[in-house]
Amino acid sequence: MQRIEYPRVGVFDVLRAIWAGIRPQKWLFFLLLVVFVLVEIISAVFVPLYYKQFFDVLTGTTDTSTANVLLDIVVAIGIWNAIRWCLRRVGDFTNTNLESKTMARLRQAAFEYLIRHSYSFFANTFTGSLVTRVGRFARSLERLIDTLVFNLIPLAITVVAAIVVTWYAEPVLAYIIAAWIAIFALCNFVFSLWRVKYNIQVSAADSKTTGTLADIISNQNAVSLFAAFNEERARFRDVTNAQAQITRFTWDLGQTFDAAQAFLIFVAEFAIFYWGVLLWSQGEITVGTFVLVQVYIFRLTDKLWDFGRIIRVLHEVFADSKEMVEIMTLPHEIQDTPSAHAITVSKGDISFEHVTFNFQKTRKVINEVSLMIPGGQKVALVGPSGAGKTTMVKLLLRLHDVTEGKIVIDEQDIRHVTLDSLHLNIAMVPQDPVLFHRTLFENIRYGKPDATDQEVFMAARRAHCDEFIEGLPEKYETYVGERGIKLSGGERQRIAIARAILKNAPILVLDEATSSLDSHSEALIQDALDTLMQGKTVIVIAHRLSTIRKMDRIIVMDKGSIREDGRHDELLKNEQSIYRKLWELQAGGFVGVNGAETDQAELHEHAEEKEAGSDSIEK
Repeated sequence: MQRIEYPRVGVFDVLRAIWAGIRPQKWLFFLLLVVFVLVEIISAVFVPLYYKQFFDVLTGTTDTSTANVLLDIVVAIGIWNAIRWCLRRVGDFTNTNLESKTMARLRQAAFEYLIRHSYSFFANTFTGSLVTRVGRFARSLERLIDTLVFNLIPLAITVVAAIVVTWYAEPVLAYIIAAWIAIFALCNFVFSLWRVKYNIQVSAADSKTTGTLADIISNQNAVSLFAAFNEERARFRDVTNAQAQITRFTWDLGQTFDAAQAFLIFVAEFAIFYWGVLLWSQGEITVGTFVLVQVYIFRLTDKLWDFGRIIRVLHEVFADSKEMVEIMTLPHEIQDTPSAHAITVSKGDISFEHVTFNFQKTRKVINEVSLMIPGGQKVALVGPSGAGKTTMVKLLLRLHDVTEGKIVIDEQDIRHVTLDSLHLNIAMVPQDPVLFHRTLFENIRYGKPDATDQEVFMAARRAHCDEFIEGLPEKYETYVGERGIKLSGGERQRIAIARAILKNAPILVLDEATSSLDSHSEALIQDALDTLMQGKTVIVIAHRLSTIRKMDRIIVMDKGSIREDGRHDELLKNEQSIYRKLWELQAGGFVGVNGAETDQAELHEHAEEKEAGSDSIEK
């Protein structure tokens, strides 16, 4: 698996990506901020001042008018709290509306950019890790807004209110509070900056654990067949232990600093309380002022205790979002050019013109290949393992871009046409089809989303899918399981053929399309394929040579180059040809039965299985 070099992503890149999700509802976001600012102003300014007034009156003269004044203050406090309650409810409903819709937009944006990455990108990235990154990216928005409106805004307003109001009442106490807040905030900030690298490591370890788990579970059958439970358990234990180690270290750092925070808060409470009592005893402040200062101290210690957690959450939000933003800032390897136009395929001529392709920019896989396939011609690609057959098809589909040369369809360079239009004009039946965890009907209809029900049923019948579908309790509404696991290999392949029949593209690619079928099914499908291939340009990747005898041309490839080109009978006449050797290994297109031929065939099969994880020779 090749390591992907992601671009460097900073805090502003993450905020820009999150803001893109908020922007469609920016006025709702600003309303949310205003509402919670008003709520905190009421809580941090007006209500404490009324408490001060209450205790100043209470400790003054006692008569009937005093009781009335006290009742008026209590009513005022009640009114302000009622207003605060109403504003808080407005803020809560606004917040749920904003967060739910913005999280959906972030998920959609992540999906839309992610799904456009290249074949190479997905081949080099754990699927489970990608799913985790998308989920964490969306949830980071919820944590960010909640921290902003429920923690950061209250903290900021409480700090300002405490300093300003206390300064008017007693400047010395205000200076003490301001100095303590500055020391406390600076210590938290420095510690949090130091800890951010460990938060990023925690996120990376979590992604690796999720990816490893998904990889093992998706290959559960292989784990069982190879009795590899102990090996996979050890592998998963290693990644989870590594995750636990960095997580525990990060948590221990937090616990250590929490202890330091608690000590600073204790010192501040004691010093301010002591100084307040001293000033009151000297007649410098009233009881109301003393109560006011204590109210602020209690609010400040409560809010400042969360300050370290706020910074940690913000760093965790950055770490969680950073992984997805890296993917969203990574340029798409294969993409439409600004001037790309929709391809128009009339004849279906395909031309490889001096095509060279270097895998990972170093290893040459295709070497100066030139090949002209007239429209309507049926061509088979054969050759030993690593010859470049599958790579040729991937280049035609623009899953990779050529390193040198060009590929032309009906005189249109495929690099200058849109990817969607290119893929709409090419139907492919892979050797190992992968289906969506959806119904059989939906999977077949994927070849033509606007197809009528009758068109879907007709394609299924032509691909002989109806033979097994009609025997299922739910018939076409049967869910096939993840990646089509509920179906046999032959059944999945027939579904893929039905898709191609329904798509009816002018260019058809068959990658050993009948390899997973038994002899009876193959005979039925071969008729369907013969009908499907009529009037189309066809490229067949073949290993079972008996299936390509009727091809118009057979292209023999070896070591990334075309070695032979001709019809079946022509190629067999050359006793030194690669094709003849392959044919003889298969004893007329099938694997031989005598010992020598069987040994050679097994060796050849072993080699073929290595090609792109998909090539095989059936016995």
